[in-house]
Amino acid sequence: MPIRPENRDRYPADWDAISLDIRTNRAAGRCECLGECGRGTHIGRCPNLNGSQAYGTGSKVVLTVAHLNHTPEDCDPANLRAMCQACHNSYDAPHRRETRRRTRAAALAAAGQTSLPIGDDLAI
Repeated sequence: MPIRPENRDRYPADWDAISLDIRTNRAAGRCECLGECGRGTHIGRCPNLNGSQAYGTGSKVVLTVAHLNHTPEDCDPANLRAMCQACHNSYDAPHRRETRRRTRAAALAAAGQTSLPIGDDLAI
């Protein structure tokens, strides 16, 4: 997945080499997702191979490297997983939602806005 310019400095200078090593040597060009993506589309290891047609969609598979703890500075091989773009996007979706929520809340707070509590926290 492309690295956003604002996050580029969070990755080590040799990220391209680290990513290539994970994708080619360890993963041998195949998605390493074992279902942690939550897609529910495969049992065991995802069958998608880099450059081939993705199962189910026929789109071209692009193998990426995911940080399991969503921390780009943590490039320990145990924290990295080669994933096809579909598994990577699904794996990151909850993290992206939470990041968007926090960003919106911070922007509202900075503008002097407050949000109403939700659910049991709402006092009527």
